[in-house]
Amino acid sequence: MKKVVIIGANSYIARNVLYAMQKSIEDYEVKLYDNGPNQIDGAKNYEQINVLSKESIKKIDFNCDVIFMFVGKTGSAKGFDEYDLFIDINERALLNILNEYRTQHSQAKIIFPSTRLVYKGSQNPQKEDDEKTFKTIYAINKYACEMYLEQYSHVFGIDYCIFRICVPYGTLIPGASSYGTAEFMLDKATQGKNITLFGDGSVRRTLTYIGDLCEIMIAGAFSEKCINDVFNIGGEDYSLLEMAKLIAKKYNVEIEFVPWPEIEQKIESGNTVFDDTKLRGRIQYKIEKKFEDWIN
Repeated sequence: MKKVVIIGANSYIARNVLYAMQKSIEDYEVKLYDNGPNQIDGAKNYEQINVLSKESIKKIDFNCDVIFMFVGKTGSAKGFDEYDLFIDINERALLNILNEYRTQHSQAKIIFPSTRLVYKGSQNPQKEDDEKTFKTIYAINKYACEMYLEQYSHVFGIDYCIFRICVPYGTLIPGASSYGTAEFMLDKATQGKNITLFGDGSVRRTLTYIGDLCEIMIAGAFSEKCINDVFNIGGEDYSLLEMAKLIAKKYNVEIEFVPWPEIEQKIESGNTVFDDTKLRGRIQYKIEKKFEDWIN
């Protein structure tokens, strides 16, 4: 039996991973942890913890095969105002877990989701070793965590796998929204409101349906070929304008182009389209869901 721990079990990706595991893994035991009193979807084997408390972290069962670390504080400009919270939740929490992991001599592999925002924008698809830039507190939080995992692996032998995610969309669980780009556009369109785009909407992103993303992360988590390394998760290449056109057509609304706000323009990462050749060389996977089909 495979033993799995999910920390941050009430997060968007965690809730979907938990659902996807029911199809992907035949014989497993899962233990769930988060800061709320209950698991949002009523899942069993849940325990409330405070990831910023070293004593509370001791409640986690580190005697397992895989630990999914889904605790995180996301955001762009607001990180400059809430830097203490971003550093605590995105960095201190992971360090607390890593230190308790080594104290308990765990042998689990830690799965950590990172972000497109570590990359410098490029006209070409980004590979894992391509140039980095950090325009927000959140971006450097995530890259710091990547480096912590690498350091703890080198010094203490901790096993990990980092998956960089671009733009996830959709949900397997009703009500579990990513509040991302696609959902923002859909929220406006379904209310009969026009979709607004900064600039000309030409910046491009890799879109990955959450069901595909979860299957990939689960496969990588249990693959001996995905260990102590960083991988891009692939998907489809779309510009924001192409996304908006599909949604606007479906819901019969217009697209409005507005000037970039000063701060948003300064922290915009530019084109972030993923090259996932490296991951495809380790595990076999197929992007089953197409964004256009999902919209329709």
